[in-house]
Amino acid sequence: MPKLSLNGALAGLLLLAACNQPKTSEQAAGADRTTASADSTQSTSMPTSSSFGKTADGTEVQLYTLTNAHGLKATITTYGGTLTSLLTPDKKGQLGDVVLGFDSVEGYTNPTYLEAGPYFGALIGRYGNRIKGGKFTLDGKAYTLAQNNGPNHLHGGKRGFDKVVWQAEPGSSADGQTLTLTYTSKDGEEGYPGNLTVKVVYTLTNDDALRLDYTATTDKATPLNLTNHSYFNLNHGQAKNALDHVLTLKADRFTVVDATLIPTGELRPVEGTPMDFRQPHAIGERIKQVPGAAPGGYDHNWVLADQQRTKPELAATVYEPVSGRTMDVLTDQPGVQFYSGNFLSGTLTGKGNTAYPQHYGFCLETQHFPDSPNQPKFPSTILQPGQTFHSTTEYRFGVRK
Repeated sequence: MPKLSLNGALAGLLLLAACNQPKTSEQAAGADRTTASADSTQSTSMPTSSSFGKTADGTEVQLYTLTNAHGLKATITTYGGTLTSLLTPDKKGQLGDVVLGFDSVEGYTNPTYLEAGPYFGALIGRYGNRIKGGKFTLDGKAYTLAQNNGPNHLHGGKRGFDKVVWQAEPGSSADGQTLTLTYTSKDGEEGYPGNLTVKVVYTLTNDDALRLDYTATTDKATPLNLTNHSYFNLNHGQAKNALDHVLTLKADRFTVVDATLIPTGELRPVEGTPMDFRQPHAIGERIKQVPGAAPGGYDHNWVLADQQRTKPELAATVYEPVSGRTMDVLTDQPGVQFYSGNFLSGTLTGKGNTAYPQHYGFCLETQHFPDSPNQPKFPSTILQPGQTFHSTTEYRFGVRK
């Protein structure tokens, strides 16, 4: 080891003493600003992206990952604006995926999936839910849409918003990381009038919610009913189905439907029926009592309000007893379609090699009522030129221990 000279040692001691001197208030403030800047940078970090594969025509599809400080993580693909996974903690603090879906775009585009048509996690438009006979009249003109659900039109047609590639812009806000998706639906697309521009902003908030903010404008009057079609299972990969989930729905009426799930126009009180979830009930508790055609189960619109509300309000709460996970659904929409996964049949295998049998997941699709373009007593779904459609839905997550 080389020897240290006395002069060198003395210089070293003086330097050490200088470094250990108390900071002046200006130096401390500077350090605090540096720390605050680092914290700010961390809190406003951007979503990350990766390839999710290619569509049949060779279009590259991206997957964006949003995270928050509590470890929640949402992945959204530009194909269909689809929420592919959503990781939330259980009562032990362990993260788990709570939505159904696939690990690549091929899962959403293969023939078996397209034939089954479950719409896992997708953005739905122009018109979510059903339109009777695929027909409506607007301003004296008759329009014909695809009949892609028996005799009726469903979820925007054969190539609705769930099957297009959206433009994406990752970002951040004071509430958390964001992903802004935009799509322009041309005049005449799937039979609908007007050039419609749609923007949907996903935000994974710092208080553990996934928020969807919808905006749309048009240059011709057109029906519009935007929603997200995520299937939830708060014990995904562990439970055999979602029938033990406990649901509360803040609605005292529902829209009665015919054999093809088209509303008759009647808004019937839920009291005394298996449709009454004003107090908590397990999804499977009365599911066999629900009237309707095979395969049976819930696939109805609950009436939250008689018109679109001015701000999001609590619509539903779900609790899964094994994991302890909870989910609150807040929306400004007048209705919510509760669907108990009746048509899932086990033919689809998703993430983690998990098979999806009947009732494995459930949907709470915030919306306007089905077939509103043909039901003048229902809240209007017609967007006019010069108007801007705005809507917000939140899925908030927590635990009960």
